[in-house]
Amino acid sequence: MSAHTRIVAWVLLVVALALTVAGSATWSLLVGRLDARVGAELANEAEKLRAFAKRAGPATDVRGLLRDYLGTMTPDTYETYFSVVNGKVDQYSVVRSDERLHLNKELVAAASAAQEPSTGWASSDAGQVRYLVMPVRVTGDDRKAAFVVGVFYDEQRREVTDVMRSFALTSALAVAVAGAAGWLVAGRVLAPVRLVRKTAERISDSADLTRRLDVPGDDDISALAGTFNRMLDRLERAFAIQREFLDDAGHELRTPLTVVRGHLELMGEEDREETVALVLDELERMNRIVDDLLLLARSEQPGFLDVGEVAVAELTVDVLAKVRTLADRTWRLDEVADTHVLADGQRLTQALVQFVANAVRHTRDGGRISVGSALRGQRLELWVRDDGPGVPADQRARIFERFVHGAQTGTGLGLAIVANIAAAHGGRAEVRDAPEGGAVFLISIPAYRTGEPGEPHSDR
Repeated sequence: MSAHTRIVAWVLLVVALALTVAGSATWSLLVGRLDARVGAELANEAEKLRAFAKRAGPATDVRGLLRDYLGTMTPDTYETYFSVVNGKVDQYSVVRSDERLHLNKELVAAASAAQEPSTGWASSDAGQVRYLVMPVRVTGDDRKAAFVVGVFYDEQRREVTDVMRSFALTSALAVAVAGAAGWLVAGRVLAPVRLVRKTAERISDSADLTRRLDVPGDDDISALAGTFNRMLDRLERAFAIQREFLDDAGHELRTPLTVVRGHLELMGEEDREETVALVLDELERMNRIVDDLLLLARSEQPGFLDVGEVAVAELTVDVLAKVRTLADRTWRLDEVADTHVLADGQRLTQALVQFVANAVRHTRDGGRISVGSALRGQRLELWVRDDGPGVPADQRARIFERFVHGAQTGTGLGLAIVANIAAAHGGRAEVRDAPEGGAVFLISIPAYRTGEPGEPHSDR
C-alpha cells in the first residue's frame, strides 16, 4: 500500500470513527429525550384527570365521570385513551385501526386489577406502547373503573430513527467528501516527496548530481526540498573534490614514479648509491605531494577550521621567530596588529609559513623577508614581503591555483593551500608588488570580535 493510500485510509478511518461516536451520542441523546417526553406526557395526563375530577365536583357515577372526561379531552398525536369499568372497556378515543389499544386483553385485565397508578409497556399493531393506568373510585359507586392512557412509543421513535437515517446518509456523504479531499490534499502534499524520491532514484541510476528540486512555497515540504538540494550541493562538491584529488594525484605522482622506475631499471652496481639517493628524494617528494593534496581536499570540507580567539600580534611575532632558521636571510617585522579576532590560529600560521617558504625559494642569501599584520577597517591583513624578482602581472591571478608553476609558485600546491585557508575564513589570498621591489603575498580575512561571531571587529 502506498503512502498516499495509507494517508487517505487513515483520514477516512478517523472521520468515520468521529461520525460513529457523534451518531451514537446523538442517538442516545434523542432516545433519552423521547423517554423523558413520554414520561412527562403520561404524568400530565394524570394531572389533567385529577384536575377535571376536582372541577366536576362530587360525583356519584364513575362511568359517567369517565364518559364526560373522554368526551371533553382529545388525545394528542400518538396517544389514545380508553376507560375500563368492571373489567370491560367502556369508552375509547377514535384511533387508527392499528392503534386500537383497548383490544389488548392483557392491558384491560391489568387496568381492571390496578389499585394504584402504574405504568408499563404493552404491544400493539403499531408497535410498543407506553401506558399509564389510573384507578378511579367514586363514593357511592362500587364499580371498579380505570382510565388508561397509551403513548405509541415506537411511532415517536420512528421520527428519531428517520433523523438518524438522515444523519447516517449525511455522514456517508461526509466520509466520501473527506476521502476525495484527503486524496487530493495527500496527493499535493506527497508530490514533492515523490519528486525527492524520483530524483534520488535518477541520481542513483545515473550518478548525475546536477539535478535539483524546484518546490515553491515556504512550508515544511519546500524546506525539505531545500535541504535536499543543499545536500546535493555538498555531495556534488565532495565528488568534484574527489575527482580533482584523483586527477591531481595521478598527474603529479606519475612523473616521480616514472623517474624512480627508470633509474631502478638502469641501476648498476657502480651507481647504486646515487640511484638510491635519487629514489629516496623522489619518494619524499611524492609523500609531500600526497600530504598537500590531502590537506587541499580537507580544506574544502566542513570542519576544516578550528575557530578560537587569536592574538594577532602574538601570532605574527611567533611566525617570525619560527622561520628565522629556514635560511640565511635578513628577517624583519613590518607592522603588528594589536588586536584579537576569531579565527583558526594554526591555519593562519600555516599560511604565513607557506608564504615565507615561497619567499625563501625566490630570494638570495642575505635577502630581505618581512612578516607583518594590520587591521584595515573591518578586515585583517597578514603578509610576507620579500625583495625577490616579484610576480608578473599576468600570472598573479593564476599562481594560487593547483599545479600552476611560475616564478613564485614552487611545486604548485602550497599557494593553493593558502588560498583555501583564506577562503575558509571568508577571505582571499593575493600578491602585490612591494614598494622597494619584490612581492608582497597577503591574505585578507574579515575581522570579528572575540565572543561575538559574525560581527565585524573595530580596532580597540
